[in-house]
Amino acid sequence: HIVVKDSKQVVQSLTDEDIATIQKLSKDPRIAERIIASMAPSIYGHDYIKRALALALFGGESKNPGDKHKVRGDINLLICGGPGTAKSQFLKYTEKIAPRAVFTTGQGASAVGVTAYVRRNPISHEWTLEAGALVLADQGVCLIDEFDKMNDQDRTSIHEAMEQQSISISKAGIVTSLQARCTVIAASNPIGGK
Repeated sequence: HIVVKDSKQVVQSLTDEDIATIQKLSKDPRIAERIIASMAPSIYGHDYIKRALALALFGGESKNPGDKHKVRGDINLLICGGPGTAKSQFLKYTEKIAPRAVFTTGQGASAVGVTAYVRRNPISHEWTLEAGALVLADQGVCLIDEFDKMNDQDRTSIHEAMEQQSISISKAGIVTSLQARCTVIAASNPIGGK
């Protein structure tokens, strides 16, 4: 099973016994199957979804060949299936075990709520920049449920974050770019699903 702590605490709190266990596990040829089996153990079956979630949580290796252009290491994931696929349960489970996760639903999230928005400070009346879900989930996981209920305009605003891992903003005299290096895991019902 998996227990979540803050990553710094985890490294400091490891005993020699833990390190020996981890090294022993790393030599286990079935380690991938064991990790997949420990994903959401209360949900029966759905091995391919669990495999995909495990891969997305571990992530790939981000590359920067010759400091020319960055290639992202994050794996974005779309879980698509009927109501019996336990999609929301998988997302909720991921939110619990990921060290940094932001959960949102497509129904309640607007484009600015997912990316970032400019608002006027009620006290000083200056324009301030507020981070949205993707920016808050930087170097973590952003989970979007009910992805099919999102407006098409709102959905396009996620594209830049998923590809370039940044969010560019030019509103009310603020022109800037925010980091959004996060894995996006979205769940949606298929079109015409019952």
